Amino acid sequence: MNDRTLEVPFRPFWLALATVMVAFHLGLIFSGLVPNLVSRPLHLAFVLPWVFIFGAKSKLQLITGQVLSLLGVSAALWTAVNYDMLGDQYGFLEGDFQIGMAVALLICVIEAARRAIGWPLPLVTTAALAYALFGAHIPGEFGHSGTPLRSFLGTLTIAEGGIWGSLTGVSVGVVSIFVIFGAVLNAGEAGQGFMNVAAAAAGRLTGGAAKVSVISSALFGSISGSASANVASTGAITLPTMTKLGYPKRLAAAVEAVASSGGQIMPPLMGAGAFVMVELTGVPYTSIMGAAILPAVLFFFAVWMGINAYSHRYELRAIETNKQPDTRDVIITSGFFLVPFSVLLWGMFGAGYTPQYAACMAILAGAVLLLFNREARFDREQIAARLSSAVLNAARQIAMIASIIFCASIIIGVLSITGLGVKITSLILSGSGGLLWPSLLLTALACLVLGMEVPTTAAYVICVSVAGPALIQQGLEPLQAHLFVFWFALLSTITPPVCGAVFIAAGMIGESWIKVALTAMALGVGLYVIPLGMVANPDILRLADAPVAALIAFLRMAVGLSVLSYGLIALKPLLAKFGVGCVGLALVMSGVIS
Repeated sequence: MNDRTLEVPFRPFWLALATVMVAFHLGLIFSGLVPNLVSRPLHLAFVLPWVFIFGAKSKLQLITGQVLSLLGVSAALWTAVNYDMLGDQYGFLEGDFQIGMAVALLICVIEAARRAIGWPLPLVTTAALAYALFGAHIPGEFGHSGTPLRSFLGTLTIAEGGIWGSLTGVSVGVVSIFVIFGAVLNAGEAGQGFMNVAAAAAGRLTGGAAKVSVISSALFGSISGSASANVASTGAITLPTMTKLGYPKRLAAAVEAVASSGGQIMPPLMGAGAFVMVELTGVPYTSIMGAAILPAVLFFFAVWMGINAYSHRYELRAIETNKQPDTRDVIITSGFFLVPFSVLLWGMFGAGYTPQYAACMAILAGAVLLLFNREARFDREQIAARLSSAVLNAARQIAMIASIIFCASIIIGVLSITGLGVKITSLILSGSGGLLWPSLLLTALACLVLGMEVPTTAAYVICVSVAGPALIQQGLEPLQAHLFVFWFALLSTITPPVCGAVFIAAGMIGESWIKVALTAMALGVGLYVIPLGMVANPDILRLADAPVAALIAFLRMAVGLSVLSYGLIALKPLLAKFGVGCVGLALVMSGVIS
């Protein structure tokens, strides 16, 4: 992640705002119950200045951003101050002033998403609003009976059915806390600790530099939840190392892009989408972690086997002994992430705290470690720089993710108000002939298309809202359906034409992004196949309830992925690739036969 904090004017102001923002979100966890129509509007009030003013890239953007910030923050604060009165209105706006406030909130939320991530999600949201307002004039089953304007706008802006809905609650109370946790770890020695542990574990192996990239990206990705941030952070170290050892540039960049993408599915933290999944499924976060762990390990196993296969084609050397970290450095730096991680896991599994409360304790542990460096010395300037980096990066990441969730919440609200979600579900069911696998194919294609335009979390939310019910009706468990959609929403990170992780890695190493993408798709074959394997072998998601059956399914899929990866990468004739690949795919999918 590029740190632009040094070039931003009024740095003390942004530091103060970031500190108050972080304190607000941590305080919500420790303070007990705060009304949703207070905490969620205040969350938006904190977010908007970071998107509109801090993120401005031109003078025009700065001026319009200041106006929009003033408008949106005022509307959000008014909502928070008048929550008691608004609760008695039951989602019905009274008077032109309230209508104006509602319109201002919707405009600010949509524009914030556009500035944060581009046009696609805001366009989908605008289309959804247009459908809600004018869909009564559409003939046939895709029309709706209409809804009064004051009631429709009120449901979206003064009740908990739109921008203040349950998804926003996840952003306020869970996602923000784990973003702060990741920012605290990244500000200190934890990142170097990840690299040192990975180098000690795999640096001496054949293809050691690539395998170090896999391990470090898995560790780092589990706290960042962002493929792009993962590539930029770990890639700054691993890419030059692989290049110096003579690895082909397309392979080095592909390894980093694929491994970084897997961070979003790697427990214990995963990406923001996992926390949204908790709200949408009602499944505890610990259960989602238990279900996701074996498929995530399989993904990185497939990448590892792919590197071994490439070793047959290229001479992938290990990291030289004199360039590997010494044992003392590994032990000391590993403590900077092991201590907070241990506190987090003890809080969730040992003490039985909620994930967000356990994360708060881990944040405090990580903050204490920011006071020390690997020489166990206090350095006031270094401590100040680390604390500043932690709060600034936390605020920026919270704002970016929240802008996505606020905008996606409007779509969810429209689907609920108009019944469009049920109609799309019926369309999927009829289009697939009531069969599960055609429905899965349609859903996968939808995820791929959406994932090319919007971030993973937004693609997952939209797809699972319209396709999830259809998959569940056809026999999938809710968690199984959600994980299937979530995995396919990740495809955009390595699949052309829009593949953010590939673009960044290719740019960092100076290679054609198309070459990198093709290599990444072969290395990341697990991202395409494992979701299908989870449907064919549902036991793999039941590690906590049926560990023996889960491990049997895991081994069967591991063998299949090994064969598939070897066939795609190591064999040269196309016919041989196709034949071995089919055998591997059959092994992965063998649960269908059994």
